[in-house]
Amino acid sequence: MTAVSFAIVGGGFRTKYFLNVARALPELFDVCGMVVRDREKGQVIERDWSVLTFRTLGELLAVHTPDFVVLSIHPAANVEYVDDLRRAGIPALVETPPAADLEGLLELHRLTRLGARIQVAEQYAFRPMHAARLQIVQSGRLGDITQATVSISHGYHGISLLRKLLGVRFEPADIRGMRFESPMVAGPTRAGPPIEESIVMSKRDIAWIRFGDKLGIYDFTAGQHRSWIRSTHLSVRGVRGEIDDHRVNLLLDHRTPLHLDLERVNRGEEENVEGYFLSGIICGDQWVYRNPFAGARLYDDEIAVAACMRKMADYARGGPDFYSLAEGAQDHYLAMLIEQSIQSGDEITSTVQPWAED
Repeated sequence: MTAVSFAIVGGGFRTKYFLNVARALPELFDVCGMVVRDREKGQVIERDWSVLTFRTLGELLAVHTPDFVVLSIHPAANVEYVDDLRRAGIPALVETPPAADLEGLLELHRLTRLGARIQVAEQYAFRPMHAARLQIVQSGRLGDITQATVSISHGYHGISLLRKLLGVRFEPADIRGMRFESPMVAGPTRAGPPIEESIVMSKRDIAWIRFGDKLGIYDFTAGQHRSWIRSTHLSVRGVRGEIDDHRVNLLLDHRTPLHLDLERVNRGEEENVEGYFLSGIICGDQWVYRNPFAGARLYDDEIAVAACMRKMADYARGGPDFYSLAEGAQDHYLAMLIEQSIQSGDEITSTVQPWAED
């Protein structure tokens, strides 16, 4: 596979993930340019990343024809840019969430019917440990899956994992949510570690989401994914076994239980001199995940972003969907209904949206 040429619209926090992946894997990805409206900010990016910046998408497309364009901007601005890219015949990789509200999601769906090619950069299912868990689920070793609990990340990210673990797509769901607030010492933010101790009120959102005979439990505390004192948790239960974080409990037969661990295999430790990187994840005597970018110095979220980018390159060249607008829209739609249930105190039932009909 030759290096794919892509452009980025936006200059915020998330763009650094795409830039860092491209820097680490130049044989796979080439950033032909970025659209950054603020000239001074663009000059800083050019200096730090050696990437050309443009003030408008039109200026960039007058010089380059990328294989795809990453939209890493405010969700409300996606519709206009997706429409421009549709007219130019260029696929869009849209950051999460793909739109700010239901109206925006429906408008993006309308553009797909007009020919817009959109995928969503929902990376959580491609993180190594989640990918390993999904491989076990999809192998059938746990039997039919009936329940999953995700306390990993907020909103649409958590919903994306719940739906994949449970094997549901656009089925109606009954949602009941609640919020609990309690004091907690503030932890790191996007800006870095805290500079002093401070007490903040943390919001814990819990929702029970019933997809017919399957139950998803969403549990997230604001700031949990960066906190040093709040843990993440994931469990999935099937007829024949379960995954509880890094432990897999299943049956060899009805008299023989197996209790296995998901173990990360790293290179570059002790006497190994291959370089420091994740090789993969083993469960018992089986590989359940192999790092497709082994050798590159990427941490888990960057590996997941790189997987999105490589799948997007395949999609741009005529390959299949890997995270369609319909999937990303459904994640955000359910996340918005959770918030609605929390605010109203009512149980809410989702309805089948137009993107599920295609």
